[in-house]
Amino acid sequence: MTTFILVPGAWHGSWCFEAVAPLLERAGHTVHALTLTGLGPEDDGATVASANLDTHARDVLSLMDRARIGGATLVGHSYAGMVISAAADRAGGRIARLVHLDAYVPRDGESCWSLTTEAYRKAFIEGAAETGYAVRPPFRAPHGGDPRRRAHPLASLIQSIRLTGAVDRVPRRDFVYCSGWEDDTPFAGLRARLHADPGWRVHDLPTAHNAMREAPGAVADLLLDE
Repeated sequence: MTTFILVPGAWHGSWCFEAVAPLLERAGHTVHALTLTGLGPEDDGATVASANLDTHARDVLSLMDRARIGGATLVGHSYAGMVISAAADRAGGRIARLVHLDAYVPRDGESCWSLTTEAYRKAFIEGAAETGYAVRPPFRAPHGGDPRRRAHPLASLIQSIRLTGAVDRVPRRDFVYCSGWEDDTPFAGLRARLHADPGWRVHDLPTAHNAMREAPGAVADLLLDE
């Protein structure tokens, strides 16, 4: 039995895995879907303002401590590739597998800001203009995006990650590239880099960015591929 910890990307909460989690549980596995600090419906402005990448890595590690989890599979979508990398580096060998689901794969000293595209950096700045610390969710055509999305802590997007190299010793590392948004994806170069790295398994899904909502069965099948 595997313990999966599912970590959502920017603006999202645990709800974004609501179609995937039951498929994993039905296969006999334990699933924890997180909502990161500052993204909860009850989180106030002070909580959002103080949350950064370290805060979000601690969210993962605190769950593992509370539930006494070892040998976990961490799944991070989009921004959460930063989070699971930081958490795995600090977890003391308790992570068996990392799955970056159309997600950033940072090296020491990089940030979501430094790794993303100019279009996303512009969206971060414009989205935080009102408060200076919370990036409002971007508009998504044609329906504007899921109404459950929340403003995301700006500090978490710009803080540089600090890695010791322990993350590179996680036994299995997977990168899932969503190819259905080629015009906008910030991950094409990353896919090429990881495809050439024997330490990674690279998979392609013909979906847009939110694969766990567009193709939950395909995502679950990838996660269940041990």
